[in-house]
Amino acid sequence: MLHVILVEPEIPPNTGNIGRLCLATDSHLHLIKPLGFDISDRALKRAGLDYWKDVRVTVWDSLAELQAAQPAGTRYFYLTTKAQRPYWEARFRDGDFLVFGRETKGLPEPLLDANRDHLLTIPMTPRTRSLNLATAVGIVLYEAVRQGRVEG
Repeated sequence: MLHVILVEPEIPPNTGNIGRLCLATDSHLHLIKPLGFDISDRALKRAGLDYWKDVRVTVWDSLAELQAAQPAGTRYFYLTTKAQRPYWEARFRDGDFLVFGRETKGLPEPLLDANRDHLLTIPMTPRTRSLNLATAVGIVLYEAVRQGRVEG
């Protein structure tokens, strides 16, 4: 199973759409507090449609808490516009965690600095600052799923 981590998500419809992506790929969604919305937000559930109740979702107080609960050797890939390595160069495998930051700020610089060897990016033209969070998750998550079906 793949895991998607949203660090301090701010926009309920993005999280709802990502929940649907996780359900469609049999992935686990992890939300790191603080959340920019209440987990029962109508916009979140509307974006997740009637699927939201079936999404495997866990809310954590911090990324450190989530990581402490995982077995040694768990792999984390941090998605950022501040990296050079494209996501398709990673060799994803079952149990990997894909880590995405806030819609307005991305992942914190100290987290990126501490994980330089595990940073990935979605290449785009210089005219584009970033992609919608749900779109970015979909791109990388489905590449990880594709790799698992081809290589697994």
